Amino acid sequence: MGQDWSLRSAIAHDRSPGLRDATDEALVDQFRQGDREALSHLVRRHQKPLYNFALRQVRNESAAEDVVQETFRRVVQSVDVFGRTGPFSAWMYKIARNLCIDTLRLRAAKSHRSLDEPEPASGEATLLERTADPGASVERAVVSAEIRVRALSALDSLPEEQREVFLLREMCDLRFAEIAEVVSASENTVKSRMRYALERLQAALCDYEEYARELR
Repeated sequence: MGQDWSLRSAIAHDRSPGLRDATDEALVDQFRQGDREALSHLVRRHQKPLYNFALRQVRNESAAEDVVQETFRRVVQSVDVFGRTGPFSAWMYKIARNLCIDTLRLRAAKSHRSLDEPEPASGEATLLERTADPGASVERAVVSAEIRVRALSALDSLPEEQREVFLLREMCDLRFAEIAEVVSASENTVKSRMRYALERLQAALCDYEEYARELR
């Protein structure tokens, strides 16, 4: 494929709704045969969760967009060597994870500033971004905002290994076996990291348990 490939040009070829039910692997096979619309569906299917994963890792909108763009560019360049030893999603997220690591390393090398940048004003809602009901009381809206801030802060404070497992599981909907492949660890190790992450997040939000019970 040419070097001028971009997410925008890929999505522009999305003219076959019938492909939307195809598996990732089937789309990869069709793309290998020259069907650019198959690539468009892969991009549409994974772009948002991939961006949200990258955003929580690199904590910068522009950098996250670059990770997504470069991930798909590498998928395009390496699609002929993609094997069937695992699912496409695991292969793709492994590329994205390595790019996130490279981004953070490069940032650290350029400066030793804190990575705790202000929360980006992304328009995409994620698992942890809870918004208040439009008809809710002012008090509920305030509490909802507090929960969102506390949850995001707790997520960012997780050890890197726990945070990435949580994101891949809850935000990207990967199975534990797939996550194990992405992070190059055993499935039991991945499950252990997920358990510790959930325990830390639950502890961070324990002050809101009574509020949650009132909403049931």
